[in-house]
Amino acid sequence: MRAVVTRVRSASVAIDGQTVGEIGQGFLILLGVTRDDTPALCRKLAEKVLGLRIFRDEHDKMNKGLADVGGSVLVVSQFTLYGDCSHGRRPNFLAAAGPDVAVPLYEQFLSECERLGFPPQHGQFGAYMQVSSVNDGPVTMIVDTRDLK
Repeated sequence: MRAVVTRVRSASVAIDGQTVGEIGQGFLILLGVTRDDTPALCRKLAEKVLGLRIFRDEHDKMNKGLADVGGSVLVVSQFTLYGDCSHGRRPNFLAAAGPDVAVPLYEQFLSECERLGFPPQHGQFGAYMQVSSVNDGPVTMIVDTRDLK
């Protein structure tokens, strides 16, 4: 699994012009699932992402986490995080999981956010969505389960 985590002042996701998820300060998480991901990796990714200390403290150091700043979470599924651009100009998405694998893991990720104390706002898996954000910093981190120890 792969998460692109952006520290935001605010973020929202809309479908057909209707806002379906919206947060103030917190994390906008774009979430990609690949074919060999598992529930255990999903749990590990959620714990890692939600534990990131990337908010500024009184000494201007990134030392505070979501809970420290009363932050919220917006999760948007994004299969294009597994786009392969290494050949030609048109990416392929063969590494992205199909809905049979991706939907349960996306839903588990949402549940893990809830379990960890951050009930998520979210988009709709497979929908055409418009995502808006006011990035803070900007600070954006890429967390991939292949890199977690």
